[in-house]
Amino acid sequence: MTRDAPVILFAAKSERWTQYETPLREALSEVGLDDATLTTEAPAEEVDYVVYAPNSGLSDFTPFTRLKAVLNLWAGVEDVTGNTTLKVPLARMVDHGLTEGMVEWVTGHVLRHHLGIDTHIHGQDGVWRNGSAPPLARDRTVAMLGLGVLGTACARTLAGLNFRVLGWSRTRKEIDGVETAHGDEGLDAVLSRAEIVVLLLPDTPATGNVLNARTLALLPRGAVVINPGRGPLIDDDALLAALGTGQVAHATLDVFRTEPLPPGHPYWAHPNVTVTPHIASETRPKSAARVIAENIRRGEAGEPFLHLVDRDAGY
Repeated sequence: MTRDAPVILFAAKSERWTQYETPLREALSEVGLDDATLTTEAPAEEVDYVVYAPNSGLSDFTPFTRLKAVLNLWAGVEDVTGNTTLKVPLARMVDHGLTEGMVEWVTGHVLRHHLGIDTHIHGQDGVWRNGSAPPLARDRTVAMLGLGVLGTACARTLAGLNFRVLGWSRTRKEIDGVETAHGDEGLDAVLSRAEIVVLLLPDTPATGNVLNARTLALLPRGAVVINPGRGPLIDDDALLAALGTGQVAHATLDVFRTEPLPPGHPYWAHPNVTVTPHIASETRPKSAARVIAENIRRGEAGEPFLHLVDRDAGY
């Protein structure tokens, strides 16, 4: 019995279509779906799959009566999970290119703070700062909050560099070379030992303000905070207060509650804050297209989709 060729609606901003059209067509061909219709416009009742960016403007999935799955272009799904019109499976983006980029960004900034590189970059003032060598990585404790795909990959890389890596997640996880903990008590125990904290948690009601006045006070004095995860993971006022007292020595932040970060925000002018413009990692069209095409192939073959979102958990 022959099947109808799937109709795939690309729902994202126009510049994304320019970036993704060719890689998606090539990836669909690679998995034997040359006959698929890939388009930015189609009658809702004819669409089988939606390749989706949450900022596309599409929010009502009710008219999509034959829809089989929504395939998110982003790793973050917090803007989608609460959509009550979405009744079909939702897959988040798990892209090897995105993971590699995040590992590189996190590793670079952990090493920057571990080695005290800023001291020498900004200290070109004729002062010979002998005796400023850092401890070895084996004597530095890094905490990874969030042990999903990205957090696990970063934790493993840092452990491979001999850092003492503590990992925390809401539910129990086990990772070779990483000391893991979970739950509220586990979080407190991890933070109390963390000289460098990296946040790679999803943005859910359970993770909002995970770093707040109480939890920041648990850190060893002079700890460093690195956030490439989600802006709402941090209580901004509490972090600024902790920076003011020296409880936190520096914060390197890539994500914020409001993006772009407003020009008058205190983070911009703070001497102990580094702002990067949400560049820790981005989805690469070529590798992301293969992830999407594989899920469409699976849907057409009646196989389980990859990277499905737990709508109750929010990720």
